[in-house]
Amino acid sequence: MSLHPSLQTYADAWTHSVEAISELVTPLVEGEWNWATPCPGWSIRDIVSHVIGLDCEMLGDPRPIHTLPRDLYHVQTELQRYMEMQVDVRRHHTAPEMTSELEYTIIRRSRQLRNESRDPSFKVRGPLGTEETLEEATRKRAFDVWVHEQDLRTTLKKPGNLDSPGALVTRDVLLSTLPRVVAKRASAPANSAVVFDVHGPVDFLRTVRIDADGQGTIDGAPSLGPAATLILDWETFYKLGCGRTKAAAVADRVKVEGDQELGAAILAGFAITP
Repeated sequence: MSLHPSLQTYADAWTHSVEAISELVTPLVEGEWNWATPCPGWSIRDIVSHVIGLDCEMLGDPRPIHTLPRDLYHVQTELQRYMEMQVDVRRHHTAPEMTSELEYTIIRRSRQLRNESRDPSFKVRGPLGTEETLEEATRKRAFDVWVHEQDLRTTLKKPGNLDSPGALVTRDVLLSTLPRVVAKRASAPANSAVVFDVHGPVDFLRTVRIDADGQGTIDGAPSLGPAATLILDWETFYKLGCGRTKAAAVADRVKVEGDQELGAAILAGFAITP
């Protein structure tokens, strides 16, 4: 049975990104695996460990039994502790061990995706014992792996794939969070609209509309009188949304028209990743 159409997009995006990660890290010498990345507290080795670990969990492998050190400053929440387990258990693995485990995991996960016959609504295990649909879990993996591919590209100074299948999945994930960011985090006024005008390898214009009850929705129609318009490039958009940069660091790359205070509040609450 072939993969369900609603899963195929995410499977293709995951495949494209994880193979790019493999190509990026396979030539690295031992010391380069320790280079810091834009992901707080994580090295190249740590990112690859995270990718391996979460895909092993998608395969149904048991989580490692491991005690985290107490001096990991970047680990502040239970979710971060959950994610760190797969990372810390591999912190002393050598470069050959890392690349061979990554390659083996890609082979296993690719086979699983090819043979996947479960319905997209089937419930699977999520972080911290939560349940989520197979479709949501597969979507999250495509999003996560593309963002970490970009982390590695930034560290290795090898830009690319900003318009790949994974980039489009990331766009959709970030867009789905904008109503909450604008309405709840930024407390945009009722009966107002905020426009996001994004240009670059991935370009789009979206309007978040706040109704009389303060609830937000998003659509692709322009607004004639928005409270604020944010104009920025795709790379800045995704880095803000994924917590890879702060608004102050990219002030020269973001233009806010209209309500400056609202624009600043939106940018301050933009990040959605743990």
